[in-house]
Order: sequence, then C-alpha cells, then structure tokens
Amino acid sequence: MYIGISEDVDKRLNQHNSGYVLATKNRRPFKLLYYECYSELSDAKRREKYLKGGKGHNELKIQIQDALIKNNYKFI
Repeated sequence: MYIGISEDVDKRLNQHNSGYVLATKNRRPFKLLYYECYSELSDAKRREKYLKGGKGHNELKIQIQDALIKNNYKFI
C-alpha cells in the first residue's frame, strides 16, 4: 500500500509504475484502489500523516478490505 499526495493522481501513478520514483521502484506495479480528494493542501498533508501512522493505516486497510480481497492483495 502506498500513501502520498499529488495534484495529478494519474500522472503520479504512471511515474510510480514507470520506475521514476526510487522509493517505490522495486514494488511495482501499482493499481489504484482508493483515493481521497482535498481542496486544501494542509488538509491533505494532515490526512496523509494520519494514514501513514499505525491507527490510520489500519483503518484504511479495513475500509478498503473488500477491494483488496477481490484483487487478491495481501499486506505484509
């Protein structure tokens, strides 16, 4: 699972899947299962920080669990 901020989700997903992002280069390919949209960057950053933490990360996994099961994804 990858959590991040971008103004253009499709472009960012393409960058990750093309290998342009060193942090995710060895975990390709990525498939977009879920995203959130915010009008203020500060709100997006606050949400990103929460989701990257233990509690937020676990809540997100529960929230998208059906999509993960359907696509045979597992978390390590």
